[in-house]
Amino acid sequence: MHKALESLLDLLDLERIEEDIFRGQSRSALVPRVFGGQVAAQALVAAGRTVPADRMAHSLHAYFLRMGDPGAPIVYTVDRIRDGASFTTRRVVAIQHGQPIFHLSASFQTYEEGMEHQAGMPPAPDPESLPTAAEMLPRYADAFHEPGVVDRLIEARAAVDLRYVDAPPWGTVGTPREPRSQVWFRTNGKLADDPLLHVCLATYVSDMTLLDSVLLAHGRGGWAVGDVVGASLDHAMWFHRPFRADEWLLYDQESPSASGGRGLGQARIYTQDGRLAITVIQEGVVRVPR
Repeated sequence: MHKALESLLDLLDLERIEEDIFRGQSRSALVPRVFGGQVAAQALVAAGRTVPADRMAHSLHAYFLRMGDPGAPIVYTVDRIRDGASFTTRRVVAIQHGQPIFHLSASFQTYEEGMEHQAGMPPAPDPESLPTAAEMLPRYADAFHEPGVVDRLIEARAAVDLRYVDAPPWGTVGTPREPRSQVWFRTNGKLADDPLLHVCLATYVSDMTLLDSVLLAHGRGGWAVGDVVGASLDHAMWFHRPFRADEWLLYDQESPSASGGRGLGQARIYTQDGRLAITVIQEGVVRVPR
């Protein structure tokens, strides 16, 4: 297992300080705030630890309220909203410096049989045929005005093997493209057979690239390039079928709209054998610097 993945798993292993209160640590991100995927994943860990093991997460809805301070711990308080015969609902508030920075509602369900259909998996190349981040990112070093960005990007994604199907936003700055993006991803090492852990790792990764398609539509390179500023506003996920985050997953993303300083990304995540595992929708602030 890659050391970066071990570090990420330690980050998700929250400390229980009361029955329904947990504490998590943070680490530096590319920007001077806590990475949104980290907060969402930790909040889902907190919720899941108050739910019976036979109930799987099937959806989450979250709002990012304030920037998180990477130098301070985050306290997660869990409200047990409902424990029904089939469904369990939890509400989690993440608090730093006495103020809420994030709010999550998550629902869990016991397994049951039901009707089955899904949207088909779009075409995509074999992930093994694509360059790794360490191979791909140095090609675009000239796109970043600040020294060291390539190394920081590689370090930030070291826990996850994330491979772009086409050039990332910073690879085609100034040339608007169709607002669609695909990446393959899996963790850089095998994980335990804990379904909640795999769901939380997918939640963590889901915040990495979802707004790329917004940038592509306008020929913008993104936060690392410095031609936009922004942050996640809200995030929603639906977990349809079992999957493993340590096996290849295709993240097929698009942006149907951008307006009012906000951009919307929506995506489907498929297993390599074509099963629709997750649907994701996120809106973020996306502004051109003045």
